[in-house]
Amino acid sequence: MDKTIKLFYENVLETRFTATVLSCERDKAGYKVVLDRTLFYPEGGGQPADKGSLDDAAVNDAREKDGLIYHYTDRPFEPGQTVSGQVDWERRAAFMRNHTGEHIVSGILSSRFGLSNVGFHMGAGFTTIDTSAPISKEDLKTVELIANKAVRDNIGVLTEFPDGDGLRTMDFRSKLPENALIGGEIRVVTVPGYDACACCGLHYFTTGAVGIIKLVDSQKYKAGTRIYMLCGEDALKDYAAKNEAVYGISVLLSAQPDKVFPAVQALIAEKSSLEQRIIGYKNRLFASAAEAVPEGSPYYCHFEEGLSPDDMKRLATLIAERAGIAAVFSGTEGMYKYALYSKNGVSDAASALNAAFNGKGGMREALAQGAVIGTESAIKAFFVKGFVN
Repeated sequence: MDKTIKLFYENVLETRFTATVLSCERDKAGYKVVLDRTLFYPEGGGQPADKGSLDDAAVNDAREKDGLIYHYTDRPFEPGQTVSGQVDWERRAAFMRNHTGEHIVSGILSSRFGLSNVGFHMGAGFTTIDTSAPISKEDLKTVELIANKAVRDNIGVLTEFPDGDGLRTMDFRSKLPENALIGGEIRVVTVPGYDACACCGLHYFTTGAVGIIKLVDSQKYKAGTRIYMLCGEDALKDYAAKNEAVYGISVLLSAQPDKVFPAVQALIAEKSSLEQRIIGYKNRLFASAAEAVPEGSPYYCHFEEGLSPDDMKRLATLIAERAGIAAVFSGTEGMYKYALYSKNGVSDAASALNAAFNGKGGMREALAQGAVIGTESAIKAFFVKGFVN
């Protein structure tokens, strides 16, 4: 079977075509169809496959193997049948913008900072670039400024298949092994002054079509840095969402939009201070509650609303200094969380409590915490029975 003719290399802006079906096979997810020619770009080079339709069948994926491009459809076709195809332009355009932007950014990372692009992925969210060594956020600001100058200058993007002599004399980035560059059909994409790279993906004819390049975030990844990038309309949507959020926060905090960060920092500091004050109040409250427990009591039940599991543990520990078993409950009538504490162990007491009130939870030697279903009076009556004596 002859190789599929790749119409997408002839005109990346074209979205409609006709072709002849060469084969159609059943696949676990539907059918895989080979055409004599296609505009559907198959997944490769970090760029996801095109989607769209063949006649009234959906094309959900496209893959290439041994020169044949397989279109994964939800309906079958007959070999020899003529079909009309249409590529989802919005999807392709977004990937083309981001792929062209990636070339610009990767070229700058290489020429200005000596970093290699060792990983590249375009998905439904961000485009990511993984670098061979770390790069600081300050240096990434420089990369972004230079990259957007390349966009504003609207430089023509060149695509070529150099012959052997041309390949040997060209200076370009490539992840291909050296032996693959000898005698092979290598496609080189060049953004003059910024990048030249062996690449099978689709790109715009000019850098201006990228619109804008925004390096949204970065983080340490393996030996280098993972960069999160958005281009064109994707970057604009991201800006619009964040702009709306910032202005919303500025209204809530009565702060100017460019002052929301220090305003939030101040709010967090105030919250931390209040939390420390609350902890101090609770410590005094818990100490007072523990002092009210008769010294030497075999057990003591304490009910109080609004306690966290850590609060109950702290209070139970204090009460256990004066009682054999401290039982602290917090919740609403009919459903309580609890903490049992005793220096002599609480395994038997916790097991009996859970059995009596359909409870469950975990325990260590001196501490048990969990939840039970029952009323305050019933729980207190349970302890009055004296099983802990």
